[in-house]
This record gives sequence, structure tokens and C-alpha cells, in this order.
Amino acid sequence: MTAASTPGQPDVIVVGGGIGGLGTAFALARQGVRVRVLERADAFGEVGAGLQIAPNCTRILHEYGLLDEARSLGVVPENMVMRDAVDSRELTRLDLRDLEHRYGFPYMVIHRSDLHGIFLRACERAGVELLTSSTVVGYEHLDEGARITLADGTTQEAPLVVAADGLHSVARRMLVGDEVVSSDYVAYRAAVPMEQVRDNGIHEKDVTVHVGPRCHFVQYALRGGDMFNQVAVFESPKALAGQEGWGTPDELDAAFEGTCETVRKGIPLMWRDRWWQMMDREPIETWVHGRIALLGDAAHPPLQYMAQGAIMAIEDGWVLAGHYARLAQSAPEGTRPDWDAVLAAYEAVRVEHCRRVLTTARSWGRLWHLDGEDRLRRNAIMLARDTYDYAFTDWIFGPTAQSPDEEAEMFAPVPLASVTRRDAGSFTTERGDGVGAAALSTP
Repeated sequence: MTAASTPGQPDVIVVGGGIGGLGTAFALARQGVRVRVLERADAFGEVGAGLQIAPNCTRILHEYGLLDEARSLGVVPENMVMRDAVDSRELTRLDLRDLEHRYGFPYMVIHRSDLHGIFLRACERAGVELLTSSTVVGYEHLDEGARITLADGTTQEAPLVVAADGLHSVARRMLVGDEVVSSDYVAYRAAVPMEQVRDNGIHEKDVTVHVGPRCHFVQYALRGGDMFNQVAVFESPKALAGQEGWGTPDELDAAFEGTCETVRKGIPLMWRDRWWQMMDREPIETWVHGRIALLGDAAHPPLQYMAQGAIMAIEDGWVLAGHYARLAQSAPEGTRPDWDAVLAAYEAVRVEHCRRVLTTARSWGRLWHLDGEDRLRRNAIMLARDTYDYAFTDWIFGPTAQSPDEEAEMFAPVPLASVTRRDAGSFTTERGDGVGAAALSTP
């Protein structure tokens, strides 16, 4: 057991005030933990546009008492539809109303800043200490905790430090020392008033992803249907050639020249003053170093194809707080649970789950961007899938596991080689289960 921290000092310091950091801070504060969040920016906020939050996340929001607020700010779409970006043919779909019935909670889309704001307000109500302009540059192990050093030379200590400082995490660099991995793909985003796109052949009530050779395009409504979110992703020839500053607007335009009319009409609306080079890291097995724990993108930054990046960070915090609460029940009065035991339980379940998501996201990216005959084979498998087949979503959309024995079984991949060629332009599959359901989750 661990003695309570000094009055006025936090039990936990969370480094990073993004969705993962605030979600973790709130989850712990609900259990009576004194939490301090350090954000390097001058104010708490998020940059970006839309997020998709699947039932494994809305289930947690419901437990937190935040789902109604999320519903009021987001959109609950009717379907998720995958189309071929070249000819616009529908390949497969998920009925999201039926999906909600299956998993008990909705599939939602929401503006990233709105979800961040929900957690920020929840942290304020819960008494979390929120500090801005606090750049952490160093970490140090202590006998019963950890110490962080800030850019101004000051230090802070706590029994536990959670590093939720993103893809380019200082803690990850110091404790693991690995490098980010470039996918050579880049994402452009835009959220525009619905009136600007109504004549573009869009589907306002669906999440639509057009998958094409070395590119894809995502569309869905935001903020009660008043806004429309678009994401354009493509492989950068400049990145493949090893050039700096890759992913420029001229590459954006060239990448989508051969796509269908709906996609081509959307490309001019993309924000052109910013873009996101798509990177991840290799999965690692050790997230806990003494009393310093990696969380969110600092531990498992994924490519965006599964739409699980923010969700995994929220799940991390929920699992960490859940094990704290479980062990608190047996802790003697006046003491805190053993943080080492809490961290061991957290790491035991989250590492494998997030490894699966990272590696599956890479596979979906390859699947979406196929060209030539492999594209046609993929389409044949997608077309064979039944709308109400959930073989490829049960492992990810079900309840978040708190222990390894609760982790759902992975799906069985369907190889492209299972598709046979009938004639010059036709492919067929004997299978009816397809590969498409989980692949429909989009950035």
C-alpha cells in the first residue's frame, strides 16, 4: 500500500491536456484522486475537425455521465457506407441503428474540439488542477514516485506521472528512444457549412468513405448537421522520393484527379494551409517505467484507418482508473492503493489490445488503397458481405476489457487470394463474410 500524498500536492500529474490527458484526469478524479494536468500551450484546446466515436467509447461516456452532452453536440449517423472512389459504386455498409442495438451504445461523430471541451468542463467540475504554459522537458524516477522538470527549470513530484503528450512524446523519447514511422500518406481536412456541399452528391445522414487507388475520401455531418466534415488522404510521391515538406496542395489535387464527381467536388473545399503527415510507431510491450506511465498516442499512436486513436486514449484512462478503484476497495483507511499494482494491471491488458489496433490499422490502410486487379478483388469481397454481419466489429466495438481474459477474440482475415477471376472484368468469391466491416472505420 502507498501512503496518501502530502496535502495540497497531487496524487497524479498528467502531462498533456489533449483528449487522452483530460479523459484520464477526469476518470481518476471521479475516484477521489487529486490530479494535476500540465498543458504546454497557453490555453486548453484541440486542432482538427471531426472524430468518430464508436460504441466502445460512447459506452464509457455514458458511464461518465457525458453521453447526453456529446449527443447534443454531435451527430448520430444512420449508416456507414464504403464506396469505390473511382466509380462511386457502393461496396458495403453498416446499419448504425442496428449496430447501436447490438452493442447497446451509439456510433457518433463529433467535432474534435467539442469532445475536448466536454472533458475539459468535466475536469473543471471534478476539481482537477489545470495548468497551461507548462512544458515538460524531463522525467526522473523517485523511490515512491516520479519527478518532472519544466522548461523554466522548476520541478514537480507525484506518486504517479502519466505521460499523455502525444505522438512526439518527450517521455517516449527518453524512456523508449524509438522513432516515428512515416506511412508516406498525408491527410487534408475541412469542416464547412452544410450549405456549401448540398449540391455535391453527398449523403448527409451517412458516414461515407470512398476508397481508391492510393487515396481515400471521408465525409460526414457535424454539429447537428449544420457542418460537413471531409478528410482527404493520399500517398505522397514527394514522400516516396524522400523529399522534405511533402504532402503539398499540388499533390492533393493530382491524387484525386481520377476519382468520381462527388469526391472531385469536395477537394477544392479542403483546408490548404495545413495538412497532417500520417505517422505511427511500432508497437511496444513496456508502457510503464517505474511510476511513469505512457498513455494514448505516447504509448500507441495509430494510423487513422480504424478511427480508434482518441478512443484508445479514453479507454486507457478508464482502465487505469478502474484498476485504481478496484484496488482502493481493499486498501487500509488513510492509504492509497499500490500504484505499482494499478500500473501492472493497466499494462497487462492495454498493450495487447492497442497492438492489435495499430497493426490492423496498417492493414486496413493497405486494403483501402489497392489498385489494379487487387482493387477488384477487394471490391468483390466487400460486395459479398452481408450488412448485418458483425464478425469484423465485435472485437473492437464491444465492452473495453479490464483484464486480458476479457479481451475479445480477433477476427479471421479473408485473403484477397480467395477471390477468383471469372473473366476479363469480373471477380467472384465463394465466401459471404467479407473483409469490410471493421475497415469502414475512418479517420
